[in-house]
Amino acid sequence: MLVRLSEALNAPVATTFMGKGVIPDDHPNALGVIGFMAHDYENFAFDQADLIMGVGYELQEFSPARINPDHDKSIIHLHCFAPDIDAAWQPDISIESDIVDAIDALLAALGPRHVPPNRVEPLIRSLRAHELRKGEEDDSFPLKPQRIVADIRAVLEADDIVLADTGAVKMWMARLYPTQAPLTCLMSNGLSTMAFSLPGAIGAALACPGKRVLSTMGDGSFLMNSQEIETAIRENIPLKVLIWEDGSYGLIKWKMDMELHRHAHVDFTNPDFVAYAHSFGANSYRITSAADLRPTLEKALAEPGVSIMTVAVDYSENMKLIDRLGDLTIAL
Repeated sequence: MLVRLSEALNAPVATTFMGKGVIPDDHPNALGVIGFMAHDYENFAFDQADLIMGVGYELQEFSPARINPDHDKSIIHLHCFAPDIDAAWQPDISIESDIVDAIDALLAALGPRHVPPNRVEPLIRSLRAHELRKGEEDDSFPLKPQRIVADIRAVLEADDIVLADTGAVKMWMARLYPTQAPLTCLMSNGLSTMAFSLPGAIGAALACPGKRVLSTMGDGSFLMNSQEIETAIRENIPLKVLIWEDGSYGLIKWKMDMELHRHAHVDFTNPDFVAYAHSFGANSYRITSAADLRPTLEKALAEPGVSIMTVAVDYSENMKLIDRLGDLTIAL
């Protein structure tokens, strides 16, 4: 329904983290994900907008100040709930209704119409595709986050399910993971529960038997809920987990570096994850080169039972990304 409304208006669509997949990322009107903690590619479209329609948008996911910083845009709120009011989110029109029914009514009222072509989406898509393609070609080790995202996408089918845990993992997966179908890239946002993706993957595997399901999570999150490996083995659930290992709470470090230009008390020592997973009776793998990741993912997803993989990630890319986006904002 949202795709049909977008096509009727020829309006660009950005999703929140939790809305990934409601419009295919390869659709001409798809902008990508909004809500990253810096002025990302998608923000350039909002900079040019004079009207924002929030469909099912809730302020808990991200502050509307990121898309309406000057409080000067007209707002249409479409949700089954009344809007939460914020300085940057004061709807001019509020439609409180079942969302599908409301979009049906809007489409009927719109009828055939001429709409001007959009100009900003191709630029945004090219910027995102270039970043992902550059990461895919990077063979350095520890792996760049962009390389990990690219290899996950290369291995998973369009209707396979990936769960991206809370942390720096989520930021990279939300920004760059191309999603073609609803409910195939799942995240916890707003309250942002750490370690949800491992038990979440168990639930997804039970709810969607026959689909391949992958939990991708940081080492800090993994250590919070890793005991559920035993549940998956006992109940014969095909749990597959990819740990991004950096020995720290990566997102907290990232935010500290952004806001304080330093970080403290975010590093820790990991156990041997391969031996740890093996002690439960799980298959376990350590990726030791960029070339290892894709075949290891393919093997783990194809084999029965529980498989735990760990890969060292180079999060020096975090602040490099912030710097690049800052330079791009100045340039554009």
